Amino acid sequence: MTKSKLLVTSLSLAAALTFSACTTNTQNIQSDSKVQLEQKNSAILASYAQIAQKNYTDALIGAKALEHAINNFASNPTQKTLNQAKNAWLASRESYGQTEIFRLSNGPIDAEEGWVADTYGALEGQLNAWPLDENMIDYTIDAQGNKTSGNIIDTIGSFNPGGEDSKAVDVSTISVEAITNLNENGGDANVATGYHAIEFLLWGQDQDYSNFVKDSITNGAKTAGQRPLSDFTSEKNAPRRIAFLKAAASKIVADLDIIASAWADDGLYKNAFLGKLSGENASKNISANEALKQVIAGMGVFIKSELANERIAVAVLTPSEEDEHSCFSDNTHRDIVTNYLGFKNALTSTYMGKTYGASLLDAMSSEDKNRILSLMKSIETKIASINKTAITSEHFDYQIQPDNPQAKVIVKLKNEMRKLGDEMVKVASANGVSLSTDDVTDPEETKL
Repeated sequence: MTKSKLLVTSLSLAAALTFSACTTNTQNIQSDSKVQLEQKNSAILASYAQIAQKNYTDALIGAKALEHAINNFASNPTQKTLNQAKNAWLASRESYGQTEIFRLSNGPIDAEEGWVADTYGALEGQLNAWPLDENMIDYTIDAQGNKTSGNIIDTIGSFNPGGEDSKAVDVSTISVEAITNLNENGGDANVATGYHAIEFLLWGQDQDYSNFVKDSITNGAKTAGQRPLSDFTSEKNAPRRIAFLKAAASKIVADLDIIASAWADDGLYKNAFLGKLSGENASKNISANEALKQVIAGMGVFIKSELANERIAVAVLTPSEEDEHSCFSDNTHRDIVTNYLGFKNALTSTYMGKTYGASLLDAMSSEDKNRILSLMKSIETKIASINKTAITSEHFDYQIQPDNPQAKVIVKLKNEMRKLGDEMVKVASANGVSLSTDDVTDPEETKL
């Protein structure tokens, strides 16, 4: 071989070795980055799972306290025990309201397909279905001042709720099975179980069909539904209302026990969510990237389409108290507080004042993080205004009236929450997840 050919061969070999080394280094860097990202994502998911576990445990404790209060009322129906049952309902909503953020993420509360749905049954609709047609459960006062009839309470025998593909259910005895089979039977508003069914039974109607603002039924801006104690004592259907309350309370406890168990340390879902399953269940593991994508998308849809749109915008732009979340008890201001707090918990990895580790905000640039925190501060100021007004002077159903200055605050709150939902696209990107605004928007949200 000539010297020139040897030189060319040596240079070619050197170049090849150099290219190979560069390629290997690039691959190693990419591999290291991928591992680091997966580790960061896994840490965020671990924080999220701890918060879910603690939050659902607290919600279950609150539900058991509610059941206990209702059973006490059933045994001794007095105005005092009725008020205690109402207070227990209000207290239970404080923890449950924060769990709402775990919806819409293909988790055990509402997954509609796959092994998660098969295992846990998508119980959100049984626990918190809303809005509900109260006429299906019990009487209301119509526009002419008369009691309505043809409901579960006053029907002995077979009851058909009506609606598309509705099926009759035997309600001779009001049981957990009967109300479960009636819930959303024939339509989403055919609600027979969950917190809002109990709310209506405890408080009764909070609406004046003839003159909303006059509110001649509940007598004032600070007064919720006024169901009389006699509905549970001397009225002919009193025993059936008691039975309904007990069945609905028992079911809430049973349903929440299932969801809390899913997030427990030995829970099947929690360990799949964290990719810790082995053996025959290993195929159920959810990759860190997919789990984080589901979480962030769900958070975006909840704050933008569910809370901002369905629970706030629809009510204030209608305006109608029938479209507010807890209309019978006039507790909607607390729904807004706790639902938003649940979102903040998940975003910042905090719960009840305690930090649980890595958060979704950690990977964001200072500029993006500060913009989001500034938006959240503005949102929190408006929520505080709504909450304070409801406690001191006017409930949410009065604040949404067009001539009320608070209506403008509520509309601005809705708009800012929708912006916050869209910001979840940037939160996702900072954490290595690709989402679009369509991913954080419910395509079926009410168009206003």
